[in-house]
Amino acid sequence: MMLYIAEKPSVGRAVADVLPKPHQKGDGFIRAANGDVVTWCIGHLLEQAEPEVYDPAYKKWSRAHLPIIPTEWKHQVKRETSKQFTVVKKLIKDADQLVNMGDPDRVGQLLVDEVINHAGVSKAKRDATLRCLVNDMNPAAIKKALHDLRPNTDFIPLATSALARARADWLYGINMTRLCTLLGQAAGYLGVLSIGRVQTPVLGLVVKRDQDIECFVSKPFYDVFVILETTDKQRFQAKWQPSAACEPYQDEEGRIVVKKLAQTVLQKVVGQSGQVKAVKREQKKQAAPLPYSLSSLQIDASKRFNLSAQKTLDICQQLYERHKLITYPRSDCRYLPTGHYAERNAVISAIRKTAVVLDKAVHEADLSLKSKAWNDSEVGAHHAIIPTATSMDPSRLSREEQHIYELIARQYVMQFYPPFLYAEHQIDTEVAGGLFIAKQKSVIAQGWKALLTSQRAGDKNNEPDVEFAPNPLPDVKQGDVLHCVDGQLDEKQTSPPKHFTDATLLAAMTGIARYVTDSEIKKILRETDGLGTEATRAGIIELLFKRQFLTKQGKEIRATDIGKKLINSLPARMVVPDMTAHWEAQLEAICEKRLKYNDFMLPMLEGLKTLLEEVDTQKHPFTGLNGLGKNPFQKRSFKPRKFSQKATSPSMKNRRQA
Repeated sequence: MMLYIAEKPSVGRAVADVLPKPHQKGDGFIRAANGDVVTWCIGHLLEQAEPEVYDPAYKKWSRAHLPIIPTEWKHQVKRETSKQFTVVKKLIKDADQLVNMGDPDRVGQLLVDEVINHAGVSKAKRDATLRCLVNDMNPAAIKKALHDLRPNTDFIPLATSALARARADWLYGINMTRLCTLLGQAAGYLGVLSIGRVQTPVLGLVVKRDQDIECFVSKPFYDVFVILETTDKQRFQAKWQPSAACEPYQDEEGRIVVKKLAQTVLQKVVGQSGQVKAVKREQKKQAAPLPYSLSSLQIDASKRFNLSAQKTLDICQQLYERHKLITYPRSDCRYLPTGHYAERNAVISAIRKTAVVLDKAVHEADLSLKSKAWNDSEVGAHHAIIPTATSMDPSRLSREEQHIYELIARQYVMQFYPPFLYAEHQIDTEVAGGLFIAKQKSVIAQGWKALLTSQRAGDKNNEPDVEFAPNPLPDVKQGDVLHCVDGQLDEKQTSPPKHFTDATLLAAMTGIARYVTDSEIKKILRETDGLGTEATRAGIIELLFKRQFLTKQGKEIRATDIGKKLINSLPARMVVPDMTAHWEAQLEAICEKRLKYNDFMLPMLEGLKTLLEEVDTQKHPFTGLNGLGKNPFQKRSFKPRKFSQKATSPSMKNRRQA
């Protein structure tokens, strides 16, 4: 019997659908007519053992125990999925041939490998295991993958990289959280000071932004605008472009900060004649935005419907698991396999029935078009989030489910619309030695942007696009004489950066490279997922709220006093994303066989010991946290429960999100 072990039930069922029928459905598995069986994990069936599993003394938190470094790593079966593990373990032992069908990425490889290892099979059986890489649930693609099985041993480096990452995160989160919590409690803090490789730099981002706003001092700056008139009395506005000689009078953003200079320019040019120095006309096109990844969907949902990242993910899971209306939502990809293009008619038909608001958009879509979204080379473990061919009466969906489905569906329909076409027109004019520039964009053809007008009331994208002016610039040519008939001096104030929102904090996590100054670190972060992954970012943000490190004021996310004082109590290198960049570079090197497991783990352990000592020997650490927090031992009236010393320990789920 050949046993296929998928990462999740949906993948397992999709694989079973292409195997010989009739099928026998069991509890946690499906048996095909030829005797082969498909089973599945439910995400992680195993988790890293808690410290007290290694030594009961670790149940009580003590500085004397740190650092806690297992000599032999242990896993334990997750309580909530123990039944399925028992099913998978029995099938593994009964099988003649095992096939790892985890998602084709680091975590997917390790997730199934760990289950096989934990089941206690022989080395010979493990070594004979095969690997099937499926990143497209299209039946044809699954059949192709099943005929292209490879030795699972080829993917040992991938699993090793994932193992190193998981263990390093465990070591960092367990040890730093325990030390900081103990130091905080010694200083009078009530509660857990959760520390993580990702969550702490994310908190650091918010704290720094809040502090930048608090310390911001607004300063005036000046713009000069003039009204230029053609010989046939057509008028238009142009803005002064300071020359290199004006640099001493500008700030780092190139704004004029000396009012007298701006006044002098205005006085010098009004009433004078000028000459057109250059005219630029260019037609441009903008392709439709790609279908959604989870992060891009969460960002748009936050902007348009003020939904948190976690709320959007929860809604997506309902649309995926319960209603079967969308594809796998925890995707970091915005591209689609070329095989999916053949399913466009069925998907469009489902959208027409499920999203009534898109009826006109669907009717006018040109299904002969093919956007750049269909690209096999860009598809990794998962493809973009799109609607499935399943339809449903929209009245069966909640309002929020309708909103998210419509966002996903609209983004898909856009792939069958022509580009947005526009013209850029620029006139450069010299008046009394000064350069004045007029720029304007005008719409030629709406293309896919026509779909934005159909979005619900209150949607930000219903607002007019101020970049595109209704009145075109006059038709002038180089050498034409213009007259400066009027002008004005605009005095403005520099404004502070804005507080983070759900949308902008997610964008910062995915584009973290722009917050880093070191060019090498910036490069690494651009090439990786940023801070966190598609599957963990929402949970990390929620954890920071749960730990009382973040709070919300309207849409704005701000650091609490606890969050600020925690960050300010930590060494600078703990609150920036640099360590994540270094780790990711080395983990990728393990995948590519350029680095060995111990070459990553041993320096990481030495660095952890140094960091623990650095935090532990600070003078007056965490004193600002005295009296803050909630006592983890206190019974709460709304949910009575008993607390043990273990209650101060962050859960395994929280540490994985770290």
